[in-house]
Formats: sequence, structure tokens, C-alpha cells
Amino acid sequence: MVDLRTYCVIDSLQPQFASFQATIAQGFLPKAGQASLFVEIAPGIEINRVMDIALKSTHVTPGMQIVERNFGMLEVHSDSQADVRQAGEAILKTLELREDQRLKPRVISDQVVRHLDDHQCMLINRMRHGNLILAGQTLFVLECEPAGYAALAANEAEKAADINILEVRAVGSFGRVYIGGEEKDVAVARPAAIAALAAINGRSLQK
Repeated sequence: MVDLRTYCVIDSLQPQFASFQATIAQGFLPKAGQASLFVEIAPGIEINRVMDIALKSTHVTPGMQIVERNFGMLEVHSDSQADVRQAGEAILKTLELREDQRLKPRVISDQVVRHLDDHQCMLINRMRHGNLILAGQTLFVLECEPAGYAALAANEAEKAADINILEVRAVGSFGRVYIGGEEKDVAVARPAAIAALAAINGRSLQK
């Protein structure tokens, strides 16, 4: 039995997030404006079969396929949003699942740190794969569960405001989004990211 943790269609990849994905992806790289599907399941090894279903059902391109100890995650994308949605529907049908059987994302924490010291900026910039954060700017960190929804949060934050995506970790036990920019822009991006996760329906995470 496959546990559907994350099932998320992103309608239009924003330029920064698409470029970030292209930086970390080991598969075929996405472009801005394409639609994207993120699926996270348990057990992780089953993601191999799930990717096979997606690729054989329609014309989508694989960006990521990651197997961890507990969870597996995939990302596929296409210029056609219809193809991306069809791939997702094929996955659900084969696994005998419905979209609303995914886990509803839960925000574990969200932090805003204003007027960053330049030494802390150096620490953050050493671990990021995206843009830089500069001294005096504001940092926003969002942590969510399941991890895959971090991708949606980052993309919606970029839609809403002129921010910099520093890092997005959409794999593992928890997802994390690191965003930097001017305080006024972060003040717009933060509620947009949180609202995007709140709008996802699904079953509650059992602890």
C-alpha cells in the first residue's frame, strides 16, 4: 500500500524557482512558465514505479527522482499543464488513490529575521543553492510537513513579491524554504506562501 504524502501541481514555474530547480535537479531541467508536478510517497522505493507510470502516460519530462530511507519524491514538468495533470491522474488511478487522500500540509514553523548581520548572511550564503542574501536584508524561513509542499510555497512566494529564493528543500522529513529580500517584500511573500499551503485539501497528518 502506497501512502500519498505530497501531490502538488504547480501551474506556472516562476523564473527564480525554475532556475533553482535547474541548479539542484539531476534529471532534465525545467524552464520558467512550465507546469510541474511534485509527488512524494512512502515507501520510498515505490517512486521508481510511480515515475514509470507518469512517463508512459503522457508527454512529461522528469526533473527529479529521489529515494530516501522513508520517502520517495519525483518531479515532472511540461509546457502543457494538461499533460502534467494527466500524468498525475494516471499515477492516482494506478495506485487506486484520490487527490484528497494526500496529506494536508502543516506549517511547522515560520520565522522572519530582520536587518541581518553580514556575518549571518555569510553563513546562509554558504549553504544556499539559489540567490544571495545581503547584510541589512530580511530573512524568511518556512518549515513544513510533508517536505514536498515546500516547492509550492517557494513558487507562490515568488509570484507574490520581489524576493530572492535562497534555498528550497523539498525532500526528507521536513521541507524548508529560505527567502531573502527587503522587509516590505518579505512581508508580502510570507502570507502568500502560508496561504498556498493552507489551500491544499487532504487528510490530517497522524502523529
